[in-house]
Amino acid sequence: MLVPRAVAVVIDGPRALIIKRFLRHDSAAVCAMCGDAGWPGPTCPGHHYAVLPGGGVEDGETVEEAALRELNEETTLSARIERLAWTGRHNGRPASYFLMADVRGIPVLSGEEAQAHGPNDSFELMWATAQDFDRLNLHPADIRAPLSSLLRAN
Repeated sequence: MLVPRAVAVVIDGPRALIIKRFLRHDSAAVCAMCGDAGWPGPTCPGHHYAVLPGGGVEDGETVEEAALRELNEETTLSARIERLAWTGRHNGRPASYFLMADVRGIPVLSGEEAQAHGPNDSFELMWATAQDFDRLNLHPADIRAPLSSLLRAN
């Protein structure tokens, strides 16, 4: 069974908080990005992309609790959920995207992302506008339109 993904959507005016990534696996066979691109392998060339803060729902946790936990673990921010913004899929997993409100703190990369940060697995927190999404390869691509709409509405 695929573990659902819970995602925190943090907006500051015309910008959204994203995690800019570079990821290179030892093998293309274990890389979701290589699979999406149809890369034949055998090695993964590495991928530059960006994601919204989020991760898997743990046992005994609601999707909402997971979104708040992941936001805090990855960015040190705390917030409350304003509403479910949209649902979709992320690398084949069901994903729920929650708009955050009353965000407190200054975003600082933390948790497993900060510990794993290195030449083959890098993470950088940054603010991005809708005009940045294509250049940053915001993943999955089908979140660019609903996120852009949220930014326009703010």
